[in-house]
Amino acid sequence: MTKKNIITEGSIRSLIDRFIAESALNTMQDKTNDPAWDEALVGFASGSDPIWQQYKEYVGPFHWTPWEVFNQNCSDDPANADQLTVISWILPQRPEVRKTNRKSGTYPSEEWARIRVFGEEFNAALRRHVVKTLKDNGYAAIAPMLTPNWTIVKSQRFSYASAWSERHAAHAAGLGTFGLCDGLITPKGKAMRTGSVVAKISIPPTERLYSTHQAWCLFYADGTCGKCIDRCPARAITEAGHDKEKCRQHLVKSREYVKETYQFEGYGCGLCQVGVPCEAGIPVKAAREAFKLGIKPPPPPPLA
Repeated sequence: MTKKNIITEGSIRSLIDRFIAESALNTMQDKTNDPAWDEALVGFASGSDPIWQQYKEYVGPFHWTPWEVFNQNCSDDPANADQLTVISWILPQRPEVRKTNRKSGTYPSEEWARIRVFGEEFNAALRRHVVKTLKDNGYAAIAPMLTPNWTIVKSQRFSYASAWSERHAAHAAGLGTFGLCDGLITPKGKAMRTGSVVAKISIPPTERLYSTHQAWCLFYADGTCGKCIDRCPARAITEAGHDKEKCRQHLVKSREYVKETYQFEGYGCGLCQVGVPCEAGIPVKAAREAFKLGIKPPPPPPLA
């Protein structure tokens, strides 16, 4: 490790913003050469936050805490949990991309499918860029999703689960809550991609301005909405939640459609993320107004 230079919350936000603005990798790889992403939301969580153990107990023993994934992959510079910070970001889908997928009824628009492939390739490059920048400044860091031991696990409770969830990391970092379809509803909505890095650095955690893990979903807040149920072409979403296996099977079918229709190797869907009240913001009025004020609203009353 080199001598440590001072890295702050602001400098991390700036390096992410600069990479989005300047990287040649930020492209949909089509004739327009439009960027995949315009902006990012960034949040931080402490490696010693009790929420990581709660995830482990809820999802399964295979789900990593920041301490576990960091020390498994940075054995030359081990850390205690309280020495670690999880840096999480949201890449909101651009309005033009959301608009095209809003019109889709079974399979994704070409723009959406390109984002799923090439936009996620950029997201992986952003992970590597953040890790490299931190290391160059003297801070050990890893991107859990890019580690060789990251895996998807068959789960009796959840059908499929992974050793590290970017959505759960974003939730821990104050960037959103879960919806009926399992998507993460952020201040910029549910139509997004997300990424994270675990680093041996001290950054103040972002306050979670919600009282429950589903507080920003209209269905869970007051029993209304359920629009994502109607949007799902695979009938994988019901009032009981999200059927991951039905969703997975539809994604498999989408590969053939994308290849035949758009002439590139890709897949996707995302229909439940658009044409819904949570597409581009927080749909629960009280939660939205509280977030703007920087305060945590009280939990909603129990549904009758």
